[in-house]
Amino acid sequence: MFLSHQVEIRDAEIYSSMPDKYRRTGVASEWAKANRGGTAVDSFLEGPVFDTAGNLYVTDIPFGRIFKISPDRQWTLIVEYDGEPNGMKFLGEGQLVIADYKNGLMRLDLARREVRPYLSRRNTERFKGVNDLIFDTAGNLYFTDQGQSGLHDPSGRVYRLARDGRLDLLLHNVPSPNGIALSPDEKVLYVAATRGNCIWRAPLMADGSVAKVGQFFTSHGPSGPDGLAVDQAGRLIIANPGLGRVWVLNELAEPDEVWRSPRGKSLTNIAFGGPDGKTLYCTESTSGSILAIPMQHAGVPLAR
Repeated sequence: MFLSHQVEIRDAEIYSSMPDKYRRTGVASEWAKANRGGTAVDSFLEGPVFDTAGNLYVTDIPFGRIFKISPDRQWTLIVEYDGEPNGMKFLGEGQLVIADYKNGLMRLDLARREVRPYLSRRNTERFKGVNDLIFDTAGNLYFTDQGQSGLHDPSGRVYRLARDGRLDLLLHNVPSPNGIALSPDEKVLYVAATRGNCIWRAPLMADGSVAKVGQFFTSHGPSGPDGLAVDQAGRLIIANPGLGRVWVLNELAEPDEVWRSPRGKSLTNIAFGGPDGKTLYCTESTSGSILAIPMQHAGVPLAR
């Protein structure tokens, strides 16, 4: 990758780590067998999202758990269920929609601590394995269906679920669609193609279709981009688990900022939070940690 200007690489801070009482040390899981070469993991954090009270929610994929981390950094297990939860977004206050690799889209009622299906199948056909999601201000839900797709099988999908229940297939040829984000004006959809080691840029047309989809950014290394976010200046922020880096890209896809994980390299997903919305929180999955990075601009407010 060619950089037209030099960018200092700075270290993120460790915000919080999963308490030992929640770590499943030495416990095997089907997810780890397929995705971590059979190595037992005590957790694998993903899906960070904040509520309006400043609580941070994260998922633990292999053990089907959702945690809440309070502003004073206290961890609470909200629910454990038979699933593989990944990305999450709020559907109104007290309701989370979860991209669950095993079960499709699920809905969590935080007050009842109850998980139930939201959209488990398309025309009775199971999804490949949904990964991440985002709402627009009209209430449409965009989500990635990654499965085990990659350069060997570029068949990953991106869907839009309209408020009236209509499900549109926007993309069907992505090599591992993972993180997903919208530009501030909601006219462009960004998709992380993890095993293609790049970011796709999909203009959203007035009729709801996509056109002139192109490659916005190319990365390098053993594993490509994962979680995405956008700030109010329109910059795209990328979590790259293969490099242990967070990239902050300007409109030309040039890095304005580069941040490094001080603990582990598997930076999987990101979310803006903090009192002024200018702190970026990152899940570092292999160590069960949350990292914090000060940003120049606040994140685009997430639609609910």
